[in-house]
Amino acid sequence: MLIGLCLGYTVTVMTRLPWWTLFFVATAWIGVGLKLRWGRPANARYRKMWPWSLLPLSLWGVYVYLADSFGIVDLGAVFFHLQAGMAEHGGAGKMLIAVLYTLIMIGVLAAVTWLSRHDQRWRLAERFFAILLLASNPLLYGLGQRSASIVTDDGAWLDRRYKPPPAEELRNAPNLLILYLESIERTYANELFGDAYADLDALGEQGAVFEGVRQMDNTGWTMAGMIASQCGVPLMPAGLLHDSQFDPLSKVVPGVDCLGDILAEQGYQLSYLGGASSQFAGKGLFYRGHQFNTVKGREELEPLLEDPEYVNSWGLYDDTLYDITADEIRRLDKRDNGPWGVVSLNLAGHAPNGYPSQSCVERQGEFDGQDILYSVECATWLARDLIERLRTEGLLDNTLVVILSDHLTMRVSVWDQLTALDRDNTLIMLGNGIEPQRIRRDATMLDVFPTLLDALGFPLERDRAGLGTSLFSSNRTLVEAHGIEVLNERLREETALQHRLWEGISPQRRDDPDEPSQQPPQEQTLETPADEADEVELTH
Repeated sequence: MLIGLCLGYTVTVMTRLPWWTLFFVATAWIGVGLKLRWGRPANARYRKMWPWSLLPLSLWGVYVYLADSFGIVDLGAVFFHLQAGMAEHGGAGKMLIAVLYTLIMIGVLAAVTWLSRHDQRWRLAERFFAILLLASNPLLYGLGQRSASIVTDDGAWLDRRYKPPPAEELRNAPNLLILYLESIERTYANELFGDAYADLDALGEQGAVFEGVRQMDNTGWTMAGMIASQCGVPLMPAGLLHDSQFDPLSKVVPGVDCLGDILAEQGYQLSYLGGASSQFAGKGLFYRGHQFNTVKGREELEPLLEDPEYVNSWGLYDDTLYDITADEIRRLDKRDNGPWGVVSLNLAGHAPNGYPSQSCVERQGEFDGQDILYSVECATWLARDLIERLRTEGLLDNTLVVILSDHLTMRVSVWDQLTALDRDNTLIMLGNGIEPQRIRRDATMLDVFPTLLDALGFPLERDRAGLGTSLFSSNRTLVEAHGIEVLNERLREETALQHRLWEGISPQRRDDPDEPSQQPPQEQTLETPADEADEVELTH
């Protein structure tokens, strides 16, 4: 019965079948078991043994837990979070679910062991079952694909296409406000989801709306989305390049110049404000390491609250976060020593149910605790309200405002409807000189980086920076030139770009401990003529 229920649940997680179909699968499984007298054969011969399938079953249990929790299992996210640290996370509920999963899996392993010991048919078949489990596990398939980088003929395909960001001085530099809306993808604008996205649609009418910003591998979680959009590179985990495999990372992608590095050189005062802990997944390390002057997460912002109890399991609600963000912008705007840049990361749309603010409850009515569309509507309304408040105070004069999702949402209450659609990320830009328009391009979050630099006024070589291409230009993006499947395949084989990202964090070999390292600095891998042929203008 236990095996049948777990098998049925796995089927519902791996497919779009409703949850109650697990009982049909379990009933069929139990019926077959009773018919064949599993565990009680007529010529039963007991043998104390340990089944071969225990480890493969455990690995499948891990995969089902990850797929059930996040929808899409991203191995890059798993490895990065293990190394960057998961302290101060808000997933207390997920921890309880993980414990429940563990207890259930122990029960399944005990059941398989009992059947194998008491039924020689199971004893003979389960070793083949173990091979089948190993061969079919998507988790191991992903590991096998990544291992292709060891034997690939070209582990620098992406690195050859990397274009260092511009270093020219920016004149009449505008201020910059970036609002990352946790998991609020543009797919929510579909009529299936009612008015949940209406406030962002209204904002989009005032500026440039970009459609078709898709999600390639290693950009599908918060830190990866922020790094892709601020550095123009996918977040390849440090892996064995990490200088100490048992300690958290000391730096995050130190080998590339990101938005903070570029703006700091231009004299910007930079602030990052996030509702969740800055210790989680290396957010604080990333922003401090890339020259942000102020980096504040839950630990620093919670003491500023009038009501210390008004927090959720992850951190601050959006209404209080945005009040603090407005205060920070007022503080920076009063200074007379150059432009400012503020990056804010909210929480309202966080899977699985979101964290709507009390001000949304007063506006929208009671929250049922499940409907993610309630939280999406809350997040979009509060973002629009913040921008309108700042604009009324004149704080957005000569300011580029960027509203974007950090990544596509993970498993939520409308998961089946979302995954049946062509999904893309939110990207809206407002500001002086940006005409109201809709730009439809086949792009990824990597292209946000040069598009943002272009909007700020930086001159870009061939409209490129990092691995991205400005979406204001007519030059093709990597997705338009090659397709997202090719990019993902190349990413799994890439080694040179991984070394570039983590340059300086891997241990350096020295022949003489008293002499400085003789290892030459990493150089840009030059594009070949074939690579340059990819960069052609689109025809309209």
